[in-house]
Amino acid sequence: MTIQRTFVMIKPDGVQRQIVGEIISRFEKVGLKIIGMKFIHVDSDFSKKHYSDHVEKPFYAGLEDLLVSGPVVALVLEGAEAIALVRKMVGSTAPSGAAPGTIRGDYAHMSYARADEKKIGVPNLIHASDSEESAKKEMGLWFSEAEIYDNYDTVHSKFM
Repeated sequence: MTIQRTFVMIKPDGVQRQIVGEIISRFEKVGLKIIGMKFIHVDSDFSKKHYSDHVEKPFYAGLEDLLVSGPVVALVLEGAEAIALVRKMVGSTAPSGAAPGTIRGDYAHMSYARADEKKIGVPNLIHASDSEESAKKEMGLWFSEAEIYDNYDTVHSKFM
């Protein structure tokens, strides 16, 4: 198994619904380690950087509207085959297609989706990198090397 790092963002709808802890605990329970985390409000310019592959697509305006609507929690997770594991745990981007047991399947209820999804975007709680390339790009955009704490597991012995 390959130890990987991946980027995850709990979007404003997840923060607003106060389920950040529940989402993070799912990652920790499967053995993923949080090595970076921050609470941040994204502006339009940063949204365009993060979703640079989608800026010219018709759905981008709604995606940006949702992303800038409130604070997000950005995470760097590390663990065995982390990218594929996180994607599997997150589930389908469309809440209606997300399997029960996935984060979106359990929490991204259609009742939270807005009427005009193409204009406003689908509140689907979470973003997860889909490849090693995107994980590297997104981690570099959201976190500096100084904000990644990959050796903290040795610290606890000093305080126990």
